[in-house]
Amino acid sequence: MSNEYIPKIAMTIQAHPDDQEFGIGGTLAKWARAGCEIISVIITSGDSGSNDPAKDGSYKKALAELREKEQLAANAVLGIKETVFMRYPDGELEPTIQLRKDLTRLIRQFKPDTVLCGNPEAWFYDNEYVNHPDHRAAAEAATTAVFPSAGSRLMFTDLLEAGFEPHEVRRLYVHGSEKSDTWVDITETLELKIRALQQHASQIPVDKVGKWITEWAEGEAKDKGMKYAESYRVMILKKDEEEKVG
Repeated sequence: MSNEYIPKIAMTIQAHPDDQEFGIGGTLAKWARAGCEIISVIITSGDSGSNDPAKDGSYKKALAELREKEQLAANAVLGIKETVFMRYPDGELEPTIQLRKDLTRLIRQFKPDTVLCGNPEAWFYDNEYVNHPDHRAAAEAATTAVFPSAGSRLMFTDLLEAGFEPHEVRRLYVHGSEKSDTWVDITETLELKIRALQQHASQIPVDKVGKWITEWAEGEAKDKGMKYAESYRVMILKKDEEEKVG
């Protein structure tokens, strides 16, 4: 659709490698195709992502390195050229002031007009999935970094002294919300989303994810005049001039 919103610069902030591909890969691929510059921020490197009884704590470093390589491969599929690994400990994430400050620095550095993150309010999905606490923590820290921290001049004044001027994000796309109000048609990029997710071979059954993703995208698109979609709650924090008319 010609009137769909396409940001010039977008930043996705996620807790783990593969979170991005599961939730918003189709949207990112679509935006990248349209010329959007995308920065992928991964807060932890997923170093706790193994239940193999043959592995112990010494495996964490190797697993983190593997998962970062998988994420870079997935980003290449989606058309994302900039990836930031923050390397916080997997499974121990909290929405601390330090995390918010680190994210604020990145937002001020890259100056995205749009940020995408998870839903900080989400604890349960249906009756089958308890949301990972890292997901909520990442979403809360991302949201508060977007507002008020990134645009507030006297918040984190050491960032200001280091040359990171305030930046106001125009839109916040929240995925995983039960109050979605925006649907992005990903029919043309569904296969890219699946292929990107398949790069995370250490975590998922590569031969099954296509079926999962297709069914989920069909469900999101139901009654929306689309074949496949991803849904969001979108906060319009700073309106464009044409949106102010009337």
